[in-house]
Amino acid sequence: MRPTRRLRPFRTLTNRSRVRPADPTLLHESRLRRRIDRLTMTTARGVSAHAAFGYGSTAMSKEKPERRTTQRTTRNRAVASTASTGRPSALVDTRIVYCGDCLDQLRKLPDGCVDLIYIDPPFNSNRNYEVFWGETKEKRAFEDRHASTHAYIDYMRPRCVELARVLKKTGSFYYHCDWHACHYVKVMLDQIFGEDTFQNEIVWKRSSAHSDVKQGRKALGVVTDSIFLYSRSDERTWNPQYTPYDQEYIDRDYRRIDETGRRYRIGDLSGPGGAAKGNPFYEVMGVKRYWRYTKEKMDELIKAGRVIQTRPGAVPQYKRYLDEMPGIPLQNLWDDIPIINNRSNEFLGYPTQKPLALLERMIRSSSNENDILLDAFCGCGTALVASQNLNRQWIGIDISPTACRVMAKRLRDVCKLREGEALWRTGRGFIIRDLPWSEEQLRKIPPFEFEGWAVIALGGIPNKTKVGDMGIDGRIYPVRALPERTGAKAGELDFMDVWYPIQVKQKDKLGRPDVDSFEAIMTRHDRTKGFLVSFDYSSDALAEIGAFFRKSGKVIVALTVREILDEEIAKKLA
Repeated sequence: MRPTRRLRPFRTLTNRSRVRPADPTLLHESRLRRRIDRLTMTTARGVSAHAAFGYGSTAMSKEKPERRTTQRTTRNRAVASTASTGRPSALVDTRIVYCGDCLDQLRKLPDGCVDLIYIDPPFNSNRNYEVFWGETKEKRAFEDRHASTHAYIDYMRPRCVELARVLKKTGSFYYHCDWHACHYVKVMLDQIFGEDTFQNEIVWKRSSAHSDVKQGRKALGVVTDSIFLYSRSDERTWNPQYTPYDQEYIDRDYRRIDETGRRYRIGDLSGPGGAAKGNPFYEVMGVKRYWRYTKEKMDELIKAGRVIQTRPGAVPQYKRYLDEMPGIPLQNLWDDIPIINNRSNEFLGYPTQKPLALLERMIRSSSNENDILLDAFCGCGTALVASQNLNRQWIGIDISPTACRVMAKRLRDVCKLREGEALWRTGRGFIIRDLPWSEEQLRKIPPFEFEGWAVIALGGIPNKTKVGDMGIDGRIYPVRALPERTGAKAGELDFMDVWYPIQVKQKDKLGRPDVDSFEAIMTRHDRTKGFLVSFDYSSDALAEIGAFFRKSGKVIVALTVREILDEEIAKKLA
């Protein structure tokens, strides 16, 4: 095991003489930090950040140039498929998902172009080992956790450096991680952003108590994730958030109810410090003393019904209504947002899917309408959906083609956005760039990735079990089979009997034995229709598909990858 390298605070990296020439990563961070500082100073003088580095120019106000884009926005959420999605950014394309390594994509973005960054990267830089549709299958086992942690940090460091570069002076950065590497991540982020820019460690309680002790675990159960919050400067955008009061507190402190049914509590109207503090002295409801307000203001409060005397001769009190109070200021322990499970309406089957409420809270806190959010590991697209719902611009990046197609389907279904170049150019849709839309690229991706791509392309639901799936890689549920979402089991589709199996083979030519196996699956489950996907089919396979139909009346639809790519499958899916 190699020794752990001592990590230095970021401020030492700005001194070139203290950086070892043999460490090019840290030297790059030092140069980047100085470049970001120059960008900050340039922007403060009223010059556009991207203009300072040769990306053109945009007129901005001198006091807060990055906030200018938030002044003319609409508060109405886009619900129609052709509804406007907000004014696009002049600095960078938005409402776009890039398929590829975020390091490559981030290097194409200009400096200081996004307002908010959220990332939830996997604890594993090699996505070939990651299964998107089965929480318990084919997970990578790190035999040497220490070495793997170093590999993870080495993978994340250059990406976080680029993320720091593209973040605006008024921006915030959220890094979501779990116990595996959170302490190493914190040190790395201190080096990149600077220790003084660290704002909070948000602790999210993501699950209830575990029964690990009964399974032999000799440690405390882990039920939380950490979310590190960093900013670029003290001028960061910040919108205080509040949580509801506890019912016990309401019953105790807001126990009074007026004639209109509004709950209230009473507060002191006396002027603290008396005459020494300049408080006026006069009589109110038969009581003379120093008061908090002038007599004119007090008369207004009395006229508005905000002053109450609980009994004759008692000191008048101020009525504070419960419905006028904002709530409890949000703290760093978030235990009021439950994790996604298979009974949630949001549930997609994606292993690391986060609740919309969690992302919406961060977005509301650290951005304004029409600001730009960037998620460089966007998975199933929760951050993008939350941004769209809250009238923000967004950019998504993920290395997985399957994840990108999941995002596209979710944006279409949930946000009612339409996918397409023409609509995107007019500000009324979104696009996905750099998907592996070639047979050659699809032949190279991992088998489970290929299965997920094919099933989603057909409009199906991938099987959550990848090993031992009995030959069923996904299911298509006809529209007529979808019930209303009701009851405790809403969101689960296993109870529905009208479905068609999908089997995907990453083969040059699917043969007769594969067809025989699929026929057995259809017979065992008594399905009237099924779908096969492969790059091509042998003549024997196609002949057997025809013979199976004549013998049983059951239809096997044989689709090629080329047909899916050319979108020539509509008539076969009917």
